[in-house]
Amino acid sequence: MSSEPPIDDVTDDDIEVTHSKAWAAGVPGVLHSLQPAVTGMGALRGMRALLSMNQKDGFDCMSCAWPDPGQRKAFEFCENGAKAVTWEATPITIPASFWAEHSLADLREKSEYWLGMQGRLVEPVHKPAGSDHYRPVSWPEAFRVIAAKLNALDSPDQAAFYTSGRASNEAAFAYQLFARAYGTNNLPDCSNMCHESTGWAMGQTVGIGKSTVSYDDFAKADLIIIMGQNPGTNHPRMLTALEEAKDAGARIVAVNPLPEAGLRRYKNPQRVRGIIGHGTDIADQFLQIRIGGDMALLQAVSKRVLDAETCAPGTVLDQAFLDEHCQGLPELRQHLAQLDEGMVLAATGLRAAQIDELAERYLTADRVIITWAMGLTQQKKGVDTIKEIINLLLLRGNIGKPGAGASPIRGHSNVQGDRTMGIWEQMPPAFLDALQQEFGFNPPREHGVDSVDGVRAMRDGTMKVWMGLGGNFVAAMSDTGIAEAAMARTEMSVQISTKLNRSHAVTGEEALILPTLGRTEIDEQASGEQFVSVEDSVCAVHPSWGKLKPVSPNLLSEVAIISRLASAVLKDKVAVDWAGFEADYDRIRDHIAHVVGGCENYNERIRREGGFVLPNGPRDSRTFDTPTGKALLTTNTLEHLEVPPGRLVLQTLRSHDQFNTTIYGLDDRYRGIKKGRHVIFINKKDLSALGFADGDLVDVHSEFSDNVDRVLRGYRLVAYPTPRGCAAAYYPEANVLVPLDSVADDSNTPVSKAVIIRLEPAG
Repeated sequence: MSSEPPIDDVTDDDIEVTHSKAWAAGVPGVLHSLQPAVTGMGALRGMRALLSMNQKDGFDCMSCAWPDPGQRKAFEFCENGAKAVTWEATPITIPASFWAEHSLADLREKSEYWLGMQGRLVEPVHKPAGSDHYRPVSWPEAFRVIAAKLNALDSPDQAAFYTSGRASNEAAFAYQLFARAYGTNNLPDCSNMCHESTGWAMGQTVGIGKSTVSYDDFAKADLIIIMGQNPGTNHPRMLTALEEAKDAGARIVAVNPLPEAGLRRYKNPQRVRGIIGHGTDIADQFLQIRIGGDMALLQAVSKRVLDAETCAPGTVLDQAFLDEHCQGLPELRQHLAQLDEGMVLAATGLRAAQIDELAERYLTADRVIITWAMGLTQQKKGVDTIKEIINLLLLRGNIGKPGAGASPIRGHSNVQGDRTMGIWEQMPPAFLDALQQEFGFNPPREHGVDSVDGVRAMRDGTMKVWMGLGGNFVAAMSDTGIAEAAMARTEMSVQISTKLNRSHAVTGEEALILPTLGRTEIDEQASGEQFVSVEDSVCAVHPSWGKLKPVSPNLLSEVAIISRLASAVLKDKVAVDWAGFEADYDRIRDHIAHVVGGCENYNERIRREGGFVLPNGPRDSRTFDTPTGKALLTTNTLEHLEVPPGRLVLQTLRSHDQFNTTIYGLDDRYRGIKKGRHVIFINKKDLSALGFADGDLVDVHSEFSDNVDRVLRGYRLVAYPTPRGCAAAYYPEANVLVPLDSVADDSNTPVSKAVIIRLEPAG
């Protein structure tokens, strides 16, 4: 990674555009995994880290939440996981002199890539009000400054406690306990910006906002439908599970606007055929859908299923399952009978024959998994689209049996565990009641702010303090200009972090950075070496042990930081043994066992080989925690996204050399982009129709009802096989184009997959 040129020195003329790849992984994936680890950490430290990752006695990968198989391989990691470890476990540290040499104004001119490459944070730093520089401070001084500010606020609701999905279960539980003991439910998190739509849709229809499948179900499926995701970049280990499913006879359908390499062919580097052979063809059918057309496609397939039942009564639907476990079938049947096929074809950009083929695949499969990610959740109708997934699965009983179910794929390592531990601004009364019984104080009952409403509160001056446990909020958030201006209006911002990012440069009037141990590092406390626990995308909870010597003896763990800060702020306000939490994480887990449903005997169960799996009613017993006790088939109004003439609809996406807002390098190997990120992918015919050519430089303006001019300047046009009328650009840079008020219905998730844009020649 260190061989990459600094992104700040790269101009549009340096960007190289080659052909996109037709397959993923293989020998290049191995080389791109090992070379950065060896050069960035050294051979011994690098190999020790990689061989410990995702092993039963090792540490959990800090990138995606893809589950681990029961039988682990020696190299149980992917290219992006190796990059994540290299990025975190680098021995390079930021010297004390750095803070005098670099003002905040200087840091704001740097890229995410440059900031991340400066090395690990190893000392607390404080930016006093009126200063443009951080200065090193002691840990006691840092906690004193934060406690004084929090205790001076007029109301606890003037503070927010944001959480990234990388925090452990133990840290997340302690963090939410601190926030609620302080007096607020302002607990926004990264899930607000990614899978919140999933939680809302599945919670309302099947009673739980989590996957209803296990890892082993993929190899038992007859059909797997992959929607709105790019496994080859965002969770590459999923490709191995898909290959195993293909070996067992499954068929796979990919539904995505872009023809991603990982959905076409996978060359498994741990198999001979992946090294010297053709590899495995993944998708048997690829539906290149227009952005926002997924809901129309799902309704069209469900209608074909119902029509097939009408033609052959008693042979298509799982009527016994529907009668016993579901409600809403007559209403759904009546609603879909009115579906406009012309509107479906316009919304999807597909041919009727393609939809017929998908429907036939579904009808002839006994066990079906539908899996999705942010391509669906970040749409205006994201909640309703996922409800349509549930409708389709329920019609033929594809929930609660082996090889079948709903499978949302979380993009961050423990974002699902954080929510289980109480990181949510809207935790149900039962959880709050359990907290009250366990700790003897009455938690606040009013809902707090989520990420979008948190920005609004900062913008409006009602949110005075913003604290982040990990993450890079101002870069991850939509409407970058408003988000950064809002953060600058706060009186104090606090970041608990391992490395520098944009959120350390865009701060409140006063700011602190608290450096923390990484997940790869040994966590030694008073009672001995500690481990933490995490929950993956299929509700499996397992331990994670750091294996590397910390890069500095001055670092504190996340649990230690939270515990010391809570003690400084709360004093004797609540009867919580914060010092005991820091000394022995078993004490936190004992409380988790009493408060969090399904976590009984936590300390005993987490020490079993492989950990344990949380209960899941739809998966385990076909029971549904809804008001009626049944799964709900829902009727959802289809709305076709209208794009004005001369405009395009944009989606944001990751490059292959990044994880969330962290930029590992400047290449997107699978899409053929090198040495830069300032590109926008557009269909060649759209380029011609709009009067542009491949390689032209343009300013990209988004259009929204508030008439604010949001713009990306000097972006290079790249002719690419997108659907007509659609475009794509890299996140987080393109977040500036996503209006703060453009959110998904119900879930309030930023609509990053339906941004109306116009192109103008670069100024």
